[in-house]
Amino acid sequence: MLQTKDLAIVILNWNGKDLLEQFLPSVIKYSDEAVIYLADNASTDASVAFVTKKFPSVKLIKNTENGGYAKGYNDALKHVEEPLLCLLNSDIEVTKNWLQPIMSEFNSNPTTAIIQPKILDYKDKSHFEYAGAAGGFIDKYAFPYCRGRIFDTIEKDNGQYNDTKTIFWASGACFFIKNEVFKTLNGFDESFFAHMEEIDLCWRAFNSNYVTKYIGASTVYHVGGATLTNTNPKKTYLNFRNSLFTLVKHTDSHVVFRVLLKMSLDGIAGLRFLFQLKPSFFMAILKAHMSFYYHLPRLIKQRKQLPKRSGYYETPSIVWSYFIKNRTQF
Repeated sequence: MLQTKDLAIVILNWNGKDLLEQFLPSVIKYSDEAVIYLADNASTDASVAFVTKKFPSVKLIKNTENGGYAKGYNDALKHVEEPLLCLLNSDIEVTKNWLQPIMSEFNSNPTTAIIQPKILDYKDKSHFEYAGAAGGFIDKYAFPYCRGRIFDTIEKDNGQYNDTKTIFWASGACFFIKNEVFKTLNGFDESFFAHMEEIDLCWRAFNSNYVTKYIGASTVYHVGGATLTNTNPKKTYLNFRNSLFTLVKHTDSHVVFRVLLKMSLDGIAGLRFLFQLKPSFFMAILKAHMSFYYHLPRLIKQRKQLPKRSGYYETPSIVWSYFIKNRTQF
């Protein structure tokens, strides 16, 4: 039976001293026996020195470069041997007994490979947080959405998702995974750099018949956007590009039709940005498509090597449901 001491909590850091000073104490306080690691992505601030001095029990892993979320964790987790991993953002506040429901699920259901807790907004703790909320799903065109958050509509937490549920993807903000599964799946796709790499990993897990769960009895609070805000065109670029990456790699035999329709919808989004006088976001989508074309040969090669499995979506098109049918809740 797995115990808390079998869990490694790995916090990826890049110049995040202020976040570590604010949020690391809650992780240490409420994570008895778990092994806590700081995986540093070649920071140039005083964050490593701060943690070393203030929290000597935290184990330090020094990456040689800032490879983003994907490469940062891939490099760091080579040095972690605990059978369970929790990849935890540095802007997460955990709560008392947050680990018990997670450990219980792993012990009672051996097929469960990935878990996400309930993620609420640190700035408004009565509402869900954008990045993950109460568990993620995806439509036929690789548009991600969550229970508790569809596009920019955020639900209040009224206990409606205090359940345990099989989901399609778990948020990278607080991402539990069996170490063996992470390595079997070859970790994150480093070409993503950041954003949607956890969806790509969960899609590969789904196609390999691993189960991803949401555990509503465990709660954490996430600041969100602490490293890259929604107002940053780079985030738009990564999200639009990486969505196309996942679609080509994993969707079923209708891939060409779905990619073309997805790119058309991206074009509409780009025009919307122009009408809103946000040319930098329009350019971000254009650059995302250019990068997608550049990477397409590699993606096609990956597609041929990866297993496929149908029936991954809860709704055919979340865009149609949300914008046309006005369905704003899961």
